[in-house]
Parts: sequence; structure tokens; C-alpha cells
Amino acid sequence: MKKAIIIFIIILALSAGIAGFYHYQKNSYSKETLKIEILGMKEVDLAQKIVYTVKYKNNGNARLENPKLTFECPDNSLKCSIVGEEESEGQGNLLRKTISLLTIYPGEEKTIQIEARLLGSENDTKVARASLTYQPKDLKGYYESVTTFTSVIKKVPITFGIDIPSKIESGKEISILSNYFSHINYPLSNLSVIAEYPSDFNFLEANPLALEKTNWDIGLLNENQGGRIEIKGTLNGEVKEQKIFKIRFGIWQEGEFTLLKEIVKAVEIVSPSLYISQSINNNPKYIADPGELLHYEIFFKNIGEQAQENMFLVVKLEGNAFDYQSIRTDSGNFASGDNSIIFDWRRVPMLRFLDAQEEGKVEFWIELKKEWEMTQSQEDNFIIRNKIYLSQAREEFANKVNSMLNLSQKGYFEDEVFGNSGPIPPKVGQKTTYTIIWQIKNHYNILKNVKVKTLLPQNVEFVGSIFPEQEIEKIAFDPVSREIVWDVGDIENKDGVVLQNRNIAFQISFIPNEAQRGTKPEIIGKGRISGEDEWTGIVVDGFSPAINTTLPDDRTISEEAGIIQ
Repeated sequence: MKKAIIIFIIILALSAGIAGFYHYQKNSYSKETLKIEILGMKEVDLAQKIVYTVKYKNNGNARLENPKLTFECPDNSLKCSIVGEEESEGQGNLLRKTISLLTIYPGEEKTIQIEARLLGSENDTKVARASLTYQPKDLKGYYESVTTFTSVIKKVPITFGIDIPSKIESGKEISILSNYFSHINYPLSNLSVIAEYPSDFNFLEANPLALEKTNWDIGLLNENQGGRIEIKGTLNGEVKEQKIFKIRFGIWQEGEFTLLKEIVKAVEIVSPSLYISQSINNNPKYIADPGELLHYEIFFKNIGEQAQENMFLVVKLEGNAFDYQSIRTDSGNFASGDNSIIFDWRRVPMLRFLDAQEEGKVEFWIELKKEWEMTQSQEDNFIIRNKIYLSQAREEFANKVNSMLNLSQKGYFEDEVFGNSGPIPPKVGQKTTYTIIWQIKNHYNILKNVKVKTLLPQNVEFVGSIFPEQEIEKIAFDPVSREIVWDVGDIENKDGVVLQNRNIAFQISFIPNEAQRGTKPEIIGKGRISGEDEWTGIVVDGFSPAINTTLPDDRTISEEAGIIQ
């Protein structure tokens, strides 16, 4: 009897299990039945409007009830809003939008669009996330389908740079200029610049004033607006020590700083190199410019205990840049065969008799060529050497030669770049636009951190049109100082020939006032170009004259056509 009961219980359990499994199979539901995906732009610019399209479809046989879509815009998005009239929930999180949907029937497909503007640095990845919860008909449980979409910020159309020397003596004052300019056709607010200084930097002052010496509140920045920050301080350190400055440009959102651009520059601590045996143009470590007249002074001092008598001093010159035909000296003789100058005791009294601890001097003048034939050796081309022989003493000096940097600034009314408008001759109270073209020529060494600057007179405005487009992030206008800055970057060359043409064109507008009637006022100030010579470490510069309304480079404009009417 017991055995029969046990068998009955086993059969009953098996039947219940089979029935439960059958019921589970009948009522099971696959989350894959609801397909959800996000469509959007894979590459975007900073703050560019992007529209995400969330597409969902019921691929099953049962209707889906109580559906609710939640969309999360990428972190630090500037804007996140639903396109259309769907009800939005979740106001506490501005980057998360929740929408209650209508029942989704079998085979039904719908879309919802969300608009956003993304913030971040270049090549930042930004991930949007969509999730849809629902309850299949006749089932008590809720299911969720999730998908994501990734966009990359490929371009940040903001000019941001710092101008800082690459080398400085310990304890010297250093000036740091930071320029910023927006090319984004959308206003950015809550902007800030944050500076991170190296150790042993002593902050002195800043313009505009800084918060806690490191923070500047930029506030609102519209398209074609910008500004500049100047920081001054002193820097100490050991010779050859590298000091790192980091300047960040970004936006504050709910107490969190979102980085848009960052620049890191190193400054090397150097020791002043003074050598009393020689100076050129009153400088013991002179760096020369092409075409320059050099005044050499050779000092000699008797550091022994015995007097020296009847000495000869020989200076031998080496370098392709020397113009040996220009040598001039009052007390020496030039020998062209080996390019040497000989000073003897018969013409130089201190060479005739030099007592202990006494010092004497000889001098000569020589010019450098403006252009010379290049050889394979950079040292032969851009170093000038002189060897000095005095009795048993031998000394050799080497001085570097800077690059020659030129700027051409031209103005046009008739041009094929932008197409200008307005009256010619210009009329009081009426706007006339002009095209300004800058052309850079670098003749010798590689130049770093090249910048072109000029000032716009009153009544002249920077329009914002720039050609070529790849230069648009490198030019900025500060409305306070009225300075235009083109951050050219580096210019390379080979054998004295520029490898690339560095030209830029931009448009300005001019509205003359009554006081300018009958005159030919300037429409743009003198242009100045500067850059750090990689070879010499010296900042070289060049200038181009200001331009007035007569436009001397525009053949279609006569002298009379430039007089204000």
C-alpha cells in the first residue's frame, strides 16, 4: 500500500512539472521581440545641434502595454530636449527624458526625436542611451530593451592659445598671454579659463583680474567674439629645469568643469651666458640678423703675475653669411686669403705691454649678407665663427644667425575671395567692406609659435569672414584692445626655401564719421609678425605698413577714390 502511494506521488509531481513547463513555454517572452535603435550623427562639432532618432518596432505577436521610453543625452550636453509634443517627465535630471508611450501593437514601428548639443574636447566620445520598458499582454512582468549610440567630437571651433617664451633666466619676470575666440554659431555661457602653474612660479598680476590667481570668468561668448588674458609673474628654478604651464578653457555646468581646450607649454630655465673676452654689438652672446652690421670687441686680460710684451692677436672668421668685403678696422690688417684680421703690438699699445691684471681691447666691423648660397651644413649656413689666437692662448666663439621673417599686408576692395560692397569713395555714415590679405615669407630657419598682429582703428570692425577655412580657428579679434591675432603656428623650410605658403584673407568693414570727411584714414594698422627661431631660440619679427582707404595694392582704386565723401 505504501509503495502504491509513493508511486502516485511521483506521478503527480511529474505531471505538475510538465504542466508548469508547458505553461512557462506558452507564456515566455523574448526581449528581442522589441527592436530599439538610435540613429544620429557619428561625428559632430562642439555645440553643433544633433538630432537623435529613436526607432522602436514590435516584431512579436502580442501587443506591448504601458510602454515608457527613457532617453539619456551624453554627459555634459549643453541641451537635451524632445522634438514634438510628447509629455516629458524626470525634470530633476535635465539630461534624462522619459516619455509615456501608447500601446505598441504587433508589427507597429514608431520614432521619437531628441535634440542635443554636445560639449567636450576634440576626439571625445559621447554616448547617448535609450531604454524602453513595457508589459506584454497577459504577462505580469515588465521587460526592458536598451541601446546606445556613440558620437565623436571631431572639431572644436574655438581659437585658444598662449604666448609664452620657451626659455627664461631664473628669477626673471615672465609674461603669459592667452587669447580665445569663438567661431561657433551658438552662444556659450559660463565659460572659464583656468591656469595651472609650475612650482617656483610667483604670481604678480593679471589683466583682467583673476579669482584666486588662477581662474577667469569669461561668462557669455557669442560667435566672432573673443578676448585676452595676460598673466605676469616670476619663475625660479635650476638651469635646464623644465617648468610646465597648463591653461584650460572650458564651461561650468552644475558645479562641474567641462574641458573644451587645453594647452600645455614648457619653459626651460637657462643661465645667462656672459663671456668677457668678446662681445658683438655690446652683447657677449649676440645672435645676428641677415644684413646686419656687426661690431666686434675683443677683450684680453692678463690674469698672470708677469707682464706680457710684443704680442700679436689674430682673429680668423668663418661662415657663409659674412660679407668679407665689408670688413673695417682701425688698428688691424685684413688678410683675404684666410679671412683673418691681424692686430700687432706696433699699432695696439696694450699688445706692446700688458701688465698683470690689466685688460685691453681691439675691435672691427663687418656686415652679414642678406642672402647667401646654402650648403648642406646648417652650421656653415647659420653660424658665424671667429677663432682668436693671442700668444699661447686659443679661444673660439660661435654666434647663430636668425631667420629672416617677412610679412606682406595688402588691402583690396575688388577681390575674388569674398566680394566686397559699399560706396567707393567711402561715404560718411555708410558701410564699405574691404578684404585684407596677409602673406608670410620665411627665408632661413624653422620658426615656432608664429603670430601676426595688428590693430583696427575706430569705426572699423572685424566681419568674421576668413579664407582659407582651415585657418578659421587660428584667428581671433579682441574687441577691447581692437587687436587681431593670427596664431600661425610653425613654419618650416628647406635649404632656405619656404615649404608652404602661409596666406590668410579676412574681411573688415568701415563706416566713416563726419570728422573723417575729405581725409584718407587708415582702415588697418601696421602689421607685425613674430616667431621664435628654433635654431637660435630668439623671437624674430617683421613689419608691414598700415593701409588707408586709397588701397595702394588695389589697382582699381585711385587716390581720389580713397577720399571720404
